[in-house]
Amino acid sequence: MLSVFSSTWPLLIGVLLLMVGNGVQSSLLGIRGAIEGFSTLEMSIVMSAYFAGFLLGSRTVPGMIQRVGHVRVFAALGSMISAVLVCYPVMPDWMIWALMRVLIGFSFSGVYITAESWLNNTSTNETRGQALSLYMIVQMAGIISAQLLLNVADPAGFSLFVIPSVLVSFAFIPILITVTQAPTFDTTERLSFAKLYEVSPLGVVGMFLTGGVFAAMFGMASVWGTIAGLSVAQISLFIAAMYGGGLAFQYPIGWISDRMDRRIVIAALAAAGSLVMLLGVFTPVNMWLLTPIAVLLGGIANPLYSLLIAHTNDFLEKQQMAGASAGLLFMNGLGAIAGPLLTGWLMDRMGPPGFFVFILALMASLTAYAAWRMTQRTAPRPEETGAFAVVAPTAQTVAVGVLMEEAGQDTAATREEK
Repeated sequence: MLSVFSSTWPLLIGVLLLMVGNGVQSSLLGIRGAIEGFSTLEMSIVMSAYFAGFLLGSRTVPGMIQRVGHVRVFAALGSMISAVLVCYPVMPDWMIWALMRVLIGFSFSGVYITAESWLNNTSTNETRGQALSLYMIVQMAGIISAQLLLNVADPAGFSLFVIPSVLVSFAFIPILITVTQAPTFDTTERLSFAKLYEVSPLGVVGMFLTGGVFAAMFGMASVWGTIAGLSVAQISLFIAAMYGGGLAFQYPIGWISDRMDRRIVIAALAAAGSLVMLLGVFTPVNMWLLTPIAVLLGGIANPLYSLLIAHTNDFLEKQQMAGASAGLLFMNGLGAIAGPLLTGWLMDRMGPPGFFVFILALMASLTAYAAWRMTQRTAPRPEETGAFAVVAPTAQTVAVGVLMEEAGQDTAATREEK
């Protein structure tokens, strides 16, 4: 792992700074929106707009890279991010914020694609899996670190918007001055949604549902915290606890899933998530009680995302994996767009408990669907499945596709032996 870091540190440092910048602005807007007098429904539209832009970027940026190259796309989108971040406080209108969130979601989607392509190109066949795993860890660490920055200045002021803008600008320095040649970007033939659903109905439906869960958690958590009367420090602790739980639980749950029917693990986790959210509905506003709930929520939701990708991967041929990743992320993106809108609608009618009720409904739906799918076909034997790979919700098709192929190598080898 140290050798991988030594060869990729400029890119990883840049990604870390990007994630800190993105994490700050996402949490900060939920707090600042209340200060500006935006309603819960208006803020839900603002938060949803990011995921719409992110999904749009995932579909269009590869074509931009093919036309003008990595460096130009990278620099242009980075400039867009830095500029938008400082525009929020000078244009306090929720409709303008929603438009800017589309732009910033599009831009972050593009820089993730570019960074992942670069990382993939600089790695060897032997180190590619380790490099992308390290990339996922860096992403999570960046967002956790971002929550600390929320406490260094007044969210009603200008400083907390300038800091992430500066961090994003700095992020591109180690990346753009690296001597590594930018890779040639090849588009991947997509797997049709009908075929993808035929291969893994649980993967498709599950990714849509988890998209809604993640968008609610990481798009609306700060809005929920503001409505619930939490301080900035408490909101930052709650969000950091969710990401920390996600980072801590990934590997143990992945280890278990490699040794049994993944559908059982998915159903069990989703059921556990439903119970945790039920506790959240009736838990008073007390950080001693809310923090463990946040840890468990993140620790359940993040592995679910990776598990659904791994489960789908178990039924794919190697040549289908890269194309399938695009379809899975598209379904996740659709769910993510709807997540904040429905969460905001529920909180508008139920108050703070609506945040937990929405996630509870999605977790319960996933539990029921996974249980039903177990009655529809036999699971492959554990020795016939690929290895679990940690995948962050912010990962794009390049990283997800490569990780799926890496994890599926053992599966392909087993099938060829038969």
